[in-house]
Amino acid sequence: MAAVETERATPGAPVATLLPGRGYGPQAPLLYYARLLLRGRGWAVRTVDWDKVPGLDPADQVAVAAFAGEVLATADPARDLVVGKSLGSLALPAAAARGVPGIWLTPLLGIEDVRRAAARAAASTLLIGGTADPYWDGAAAAATGAVVFEVPGADHSLERPGDLNGTLEVLSAVLSRIDAHLTAMATRA
Repeated sequence: MAAVETERATPGAPVATLLPGRGYGPQAPLLYYARLLLRGRGWAVRTVDWDKVPGLDPADQVAVAAFAGEVLATADPARDLVVGKSLGSLALPAAAARGVPGIWLTPLLGIEDVRRAAARAAASTLLIGGTADPYWDGAAAAATGAVVFEVPGADHSLERPGDLNGTLEVLSAVLSRIDAHLTAMATRA
């Protein structure tokens, strides 16, 4: 498996780049079902595996952001999309610079470059976080001007610990919000 894999899709299909978290890979529920949703809507899905990037230390934020920027260098802002989870949100400055729309799950808004990029890309950005996530700052998210979906009681995995039904409700709500965002993007295109 390569560090970046693209699932087969119809030639010319828009590409969604999935940038997982450090401990929240593409097989984890949010990204797994987001990938199914995207594929069902005709997107090609390109997924980064941080562990397979030669010489990359996921703790090195500058290196992660640089690699993500390289991956997004081929993204077409008019039709492509990035979906980043936590560590993947270090790509927000690169996405904003290229004009690539993004859906950011539990973005690291405590990092100034990430927060400023979210504000620059507000018109094409969806920020999703939970109130029980120590890395989420709802006020900072709202201040960016981006569309924000805040989940009461959800942690950094967008789960409600100890509450399976509540966690499944969160997963469903987040996927519905992503689906609505994709619909809105399609109508703007």
